[in-house]
Amino acid sequence: MMCSLKQSYVIGTNGVVSQRRNPFVQLPVLSSISMPKIPNLSAISVAKPLHIASVESLGSLEIGNKRRSLVVKKAYDADRSEGEGVVEKAEAARKVKIGFYFATWWFLNVIFNIYNKKVLNAFPFPWLTSTLSLAAGSLIMLISWATKVAEVPNTDVEFWKSLFPVALAHTIGHVAATVSMSKVAVSFTHIIKSGEPAFSVLVSRFILGETFPLPVYLSLVPIIGGCGLAALTELNFNMTGFMGAMISNLAFVFRNIFSKRGMKGKSVSGMNYYACLSLLSLLILTPFAIAVEGPQLWAVGWQKAITEIGPHFIWWVAAQSIFYHLYNQVSYMSLDEISPLTFSIGNTMKRISVIVSSIIIFRTPVQPVNALGAAIAVLGTFLYSQAKQ
Repeated sequence: MMCSLKQSYVIGTNGVVSQRRNPFVQLPVLSSISMPKIPNLSAISVAKPLHIASVESLGSLEIGNKRRSLVVKKAYDADRSEGEGVVEKAEAARKVKIGFYFATWWFLNVIFNIYNKKVLNAFPFPWLTSTLSLAAGSLIMLISWATKVAEVPNTDVEFWKSLFPVALAHTIGHVAATVSMSKVAVSFTHIIKSGEPAFSVLVSRFILGETFPLPVYLSLVPIIGGCGLAALTELNFNMTGFMGAMISNLAFVFRNIFSKRGMKGKSVSGMNYYACLSLLSLLILTPFAIAVEGPQLWAVGWQKAITEIGPHFIWWVAAQSIFYHLYNQVSYMSLDEISPLTFSIGNTMKRISVIVSSIIIFRTPVQPVNALGAAIAVLGTFLYSQAKQ
């Protein structure tokens, strides 16, 4: 039989649950009532606890950051060193390339001058010789374009109009230099041609109105003085040969002026630029060569040369024609890689190599005063290239 029982529970301050009974009713219904154990309320945390790291933990964190920073720095230094290494390798490769251009340029020029002089000694027709040089270069480039060995230049009518005065001056300079070498020693022609900077300054000053710093004008003194001394002491002096070299200097000065003014903004590589120049110069020169010398004189001279020299003469003609184009092509290609100052210095060194080699090979008699004049003129050319910058 169930009886109603009124009870209440009190949670004491010590967390123990006590039972309070009604004093008026005392019925022994159950011997005991099992109550669940309630945890200590004072141990319950309402808010999330705030954990503060110890001093040792902060130190470990700082050391870790330093280590990470050190790793990042080492990685950055490694990347930078690798980048600098790539730049240094590229610069070294560029210097090797320029050195190869210079060595090839000088070698080809020396070979051309030697064979050109041999041909002119046996076959004194400079107009035809000059024409054959341009024809060989034009043929080489036409074959290169046709076989896709070289990229065909993208030209238009305006390009050829701008190139015409350059080609005209180039033709005159080329023929005049060949006429000079047919009359005098190769060394003498190049000594006089080392005076080209003097013509450049004079034409620029009095025709174009350009001004130059004082060191440029002073550098002309040894150039003019050296050329004059060499001319006065030349054992085999010839006025036609001397004037040919002088006209060549003047023509090449105008060629450079026309090239700078008319060819600005034309996107043609150095190799293709010279190829186009050779083609146009060939068209200009051929009718004049026929008019001045003519096929009849050429036939007689050719037969005489073959009789005296033999079949080797044909190789001489082919060699001087091919090497003329190659050395000029390399010089124009080098302009894409170097500054005008470096090119000018290289041109000066080229003249020295040609003068010395031709004197040795052809056993040209040279007086000490003549050699001194040549040295002074070449030194003046070098000083001019330095002062011009």
